[in-house]
Amino acid sequence: MKCAARIEALMPCLALSLLLLAVGCGSPQLEEDGTGMLPGIAAWPEPELDAAYAKYGKLKLSEYGFFQGPLRELNPAEGVLPYAVASPLFSDYAGKSRFVYLPAGESMDFREREVFGFPVGSVLIKHFYYSAAQLQGDEDLILETRLLLHESEGWKALPYVWNAEQTEAFLDIAGGARQVSLPDKGSFRYSIPTMQQCKSCHEHHGAMRPIGPVAHQLDFAVKGAEHTQLQAWHGAGLLEGLEDHAGHGGAIAYGDHSQTLQLRARSYLDSNCAYCHNPAGSAKNSGLDLRLFAESDYALGIGKKPVAAGQGSGGLHYDIVPGQPEASILYHRMASTEPAVMMPELGRSLVHEEGLQLIHDWIAALE
Repeated sequence: MKCAARIEALMPCLALSLLLLAVGCGSPQLEEDGTGMLPGIAAWPEPELDAAYAKYGKLKLSEYGFFQGPLRELNPAEGVLPYAVASPLFSDYAGKSRFVYLPAGESMDFREREVFGFPVGSVLIKHFYYSAAQLQGDEDLILETRLLLHESEGWKALPYVWNAEQTEAFLDIAGGARQVSLPDKGSFRYSIPTMQQCKSCHEHHGAMRPIGPVAHQLDFAVKGAEHTQLQAWHGAGLLEGLEDHAGHGGAIAYGDHSQTLQLRARSYLDSNCAYCHNPAGSAKNSGLDLRLFAESDYALGIGKKPVAAGQGSGGLHYDIVPGQPEASILYHRMASTEPAVMMPELGRSLVHEEGLQLIHDWIAALE
């Protein structure tokens, strides 16, 4: 079974039976193409074990014990729960599988419009992979795993790079890169962030924190489930304080054309831009607030002149010009792959064609 299918098969068990820990969940396996090369991956460099990194965290992903059995099968151990978000961040068309580890007997604290409270010892786990269909191979292939560890002094990000055999991932605070070739996208450089780069995206009031575990990204039922993820976690005693949640709705899958253009576009901006462009983020000086619930059109960029876009503005004068996508800096920067121009600055080498079209249509419809 492929990685995405395994995760999808596991998710309803959370909502229906709450027996997550007894359900198997696997991940990609690797098949070479007979030439010693990975399907769709050029000259895969073998990660090296660097003992100097031991002061930051465990050198091997397997040493945490998050998964039982062969690591690449990603069978969650006790206390490790899978989850999904409604509107994921674009990462050069890579798929993602997400887990959260909670210490025994601990739970998350619900917060209406902020990242949930997590007990010390919690870990957020995210794997990035390309599917067999994308690579035109036999199996999916994991490139990296990112951990966010909640320690007594705060959150810490650690990047782990997988080996070619898909048997282990190694801590590499310097990140890395893979040359990937997808049949419909061509060849491009997939970047694995450094430890420091992780901090820039996860900054909130000068400190690190998670991005995805928020109510408006989690309050939906995964395919085949009777209850939303929040209801399932609450029912299992893993989420406290949900009783007062009004269920206002939230982000949706931005590719869902049954939803309004406005909600699709705002959901996309929330997950792809708002982690930096908010009043407490690393790009707060831009004056933009691209969060889903931001109410000011001006803070959203409509009719707003940039504070300091420099070369990134492309000679344009406003972040968003209603009815004119090509005259809007937001659209211009999304359409670029030049390092000094493109937005987001990190995490992609390609233009997200579907996301760009969505924002084009949204701006064109603004009055």
